[in-house]
Amino acid sequence: MTKLHHLVAPETTVGRLIAADPEGWRAYTEHAFVAGLQNGTLPLAAFRAYLVQDYKFLIHFARAWALAAAKAEDPVEIRACATTVHALIDEELKLHVAFCAGFGLDEKAILAAPEHPATTAYTSFVLERGLSGDLLDILVALAPCVVGYGEIGARLAADPATRLEGNPYRAWIETYAGDAYAAVARAASAQLDRVAAARIGEPLERSPRWPGLVATFARATALEVDFWQMGLDAAG
Repeated sequence: MTKLHHLVAPETTVGRLIAADPEGWRAYTEHAFVAGLQNGTLPLAAFRAYLVQDYKFLIHFARAWALAAAKAEDPVEIRACATTVHALIDEELKLHVAFCAGFGLDEKAILAAPEHPATTAYTSFVLERGLSGDLLDILVALAPCVVGYGEIGARLAADPATRLEGNPYRAWIETYAGDAYAAVARAASAQLDRVAAARIGEPLERSPRWPGLVATFARATALEVDFWQMGLDAAG
């Protein structure tokens, strides 16, 4: 059976949420889109469609982290969320535009493209969880993306079957397998641990809130699957 954890320890909050729906996590982190990135066979049209939507997703993602900051009450958590917003808006978006340029996509074309329903569904869900819930709810909804990409990168880096030489998606793999992104994923996981401990305490699984958090995590994970599939479908 495929190892589920490469970056985040099983005893963390994220690890326990993954353990509550392991098949859903595999469907996300081992999706055919990811397999195509791993061996370099993903159609270029699929990756280009993904890049366009991912840019739009990042904007909504920054909004969600800003909402998380508004939901936070502890200065430590406000600062953590604000730091993520800064990184997304002032660093990640610029890097994304530069990366898109390497695949023939300029920022004007990206902005002009319509938002795909899969993007809208995912980002709307995350924002709804933040608006209707508390900081813990929105961090759980955000976790599959920020932690999942780190898990995918770590898995691909550890897998001898991953093709790097001549792979057009090598830069994507190395970005999410790199130390810098691993630090981002671990920081998000640690923040979720702190907030879960403060809000519901141990054992997490005995809290009356746990089933709802599991459902939120599973839904966000399923929406990540839909996001990959959106890219594949664009290639016909």
